[in-house]
Amino acid sequence: MSAAPPRPGPPLWLLAELTYRCPLHCVFCYNPVDFAQQQDELRTEDWLRVLREGRALGAVQCGLSGGEPLLRDDLEVIVAEAARLGYYTNLLTSGVGLTAERAAALKAAGLDHVQLSFQDSTREMNDFLSHTKTFGLKSRVAAIIKDQGWPMVLNVVVHRLNIAHIDRIIAMAHAMGAEYLELANTQYYSWALLNRDQLLPTAAQLREAEAVTAAWRERLGDAMRIFFVAPDYHEGQAKKCVNGWGSMFLTVAPDGTALPCHTAKMLPGLAFPNVREQGLREIWFDSEGFNRYRGTGWMQEPCASCDQREQDLGGCRCQAFLLAQDPAATDPVCRKSPQHARVAEAVARAGAPVAQPLVFRAPENSRRLGAQGTAPA
Repeated sequence: MSAAPPRPGPPLWLLAELTYRCPLHCVFCYNPVDFAQQQDELRTEDWLRVLREGRALGAVQCGLSGGEPLLRDDLEVIVAEAARLGYYTNLLTSGVGLTAERAAALKAAGLDHVQLSFQDSTREMNDFLSHTKTFGLKSRVAAIIKDQGWPMVLNVVVHRLNIAHIDRIIAMAHAMGAEYLELANTQYYSWALLNRDQLLPTAAQLREAEAVTAAWRERLGDAMRIFFVAPDYHEGQAKKCVNGWGSMFLTVAPDGTALPCHTAKMLPGLAFPNVREQGLREIWFDSEGFNRYRGTGWMQEPCASCDQREQDLGGCRCQAFLLAQDPAATDPVCRKSPQHARVAEAVARAGAPVAQPLVFRAPENSRRLGAQGTAPA
């Protein structure tokens, strides 16, 4: 008989996905492929209650994301309540909609931190990958962030189409005065999974990117901290899903669905609760969705007897479902997984010509894929 999941500590990080609406059409977006069918957003008063309940549980950081959270007219109200409650607040944004006036209003409301995304270091590739003309706007927004005295944090998702530009990307971030740069290797869920054959870099490309990053770290020292998020597919080792399923991370989707990670809604056989119907305390401690994969008692072999099970907790449940069709399976990125050959085959194909065009995150593509039933879960 499997052991009961351990009693968790508080959800230290609350991620409020305020909307799936977004002016960008990024080919690697982690929002659900069927986002166009999910238009029911929580009201302002619902979000304020969620913030209060999260703080009472012990949450200390609040991420405000989307989609594009700046499309919410009540963003300043939500930020002000989060600040009043004592959260450290972080706005994750494309920059679209962040004028000098709105930045000043958000600063006055108590916003602590802004993470600005770029797609690349050049106008041409940035605008191609997002399917929008936003590079110039993002550059202006970077200056606005500096003017407000917020920490300058840039995020760039890395993949085959921009990995050769790592040197220029780091140089751009440094020239903009960034204190932090996150080079986040693509995670292959949702839209990124649709485009995996076009986006997955080769092992040689990753080694070169890591070497360039290491050289910049040596050159810059403490002037800019660079985080190179390790890729899953090439490492052969599973990583903890959001530091452990239901251990410190709680996402609330735009419609109020509470999730242990931002892609968990895809998993079959799990009924995730909604904040419209249940309080966060009950959701966090008692719901089946949050307890299913806590700890190690749920594990199958080879995870159940693996000496790394406490370190990686079996890896990512969504990746296990997408690649092995079983959310309780060992994450196939792990070399010990019976399904690891699927990952190895994808890596072996990396760099080969691909006939299929990129599928951009756009409402019309979302509706088409949903109607055809061809979208990944």
